[in-house]
Amino acid sequence: MSNNQFSVREHVKITIIVLVGAFLNAIALNFFLIPANVYASGVTGAAQLISNVLTDFTPIQLSTGILVFLLNIPVIILGWMKVGKSFTLYSFVSVLFMTIFLEFLPIKTQTADILLYAVFGGVISAIGIGITLKVGASTGGLDIVAMVLSRMNDKPVGIYIFIINGIIVVSAGALYGWDKALYTLVSLYVSTRVIDAIHTRHQKLTVMIVTKKSPELKKAIHSRLVRGITVLPAKGAFSNENKDMMMIVLTRYELFELEHIIKEVDPHAFTNIVQTTAVFGLFRRE
Repeated sequence: MSNNQFSVREHVKITIIVLVGAFLNAIALNFFLIPANVYASGVTGAAQLISNVLTDFTPIQLSTGILVFLLNIPVIILGWMKVGKSFTLYSFVSVLFMTIFLEFLPIKTQTADILLYAVFGGVISAIGIGITLKVGASTGGLDIVAMVLSRMNDKPVGIYIFIINGIIVVSAGALYGWDKALYTLVSLYVSTRVIDAIHTRHQKLTVMIVTKKSPELKKAIHSRLVRGITVLPAKGAFSNENKDMMMIVLTRYELFELEHIIKEVDPHAFTNIVQTTAVFGLFRRE
């Protein structure tokens, strides 16, 4: 199989998974979260809140789906310039099709149990987000903003996600009652736990790669990821072959891209991925 054929197959696979993720997110919103007045995380939750405020307090009516798309336009542009073209392109596909699914899927009008809807909405949404992250894309919005801010000052992505979600929860509570805010917190907690199980709960990861092709691998990584690399000499205890061990610290959003690079350059490389609890010193390569 040629590299081009492999590349096309990979792109088709990623696109299908991104579409499934977008569909699951739309199901979670229209069938569970919106009917229960429970808010999703990030830009999607902000779109829900703005849609409700416009409908209740102004003559303007804009659906959650349209607002999700509009709010993501500047974010996608930012991602294209700062994060990476492949990641941003798939994220745009995710946002576009989630908007289409939100517009065409009916919104369920009755809720039997708000807590049940909050939990199931959070789980279904998290599955969609988790499988999208796992193939190196995102559902847009908050993921991209948090990544850009994190790269600017090396603070954890989770801080920005927490702040933005906190604003949504407090605003929802102030406008529509604190019970809605509490149900939103339940949904966000469930969603976070499921995403952790599907993808990885650690924002930063240390990757150690034992390879005989370190110059080629280093060049490929530097061309596609903004990350520094430490190269150490290594020797196989069984084979006595001289190799190099490359150590890289990256965010979980970049893991898929790195895995893809390793498969392309040296599919026989041994790779070990471990959690990183803290990083001191220079984290990014300018």
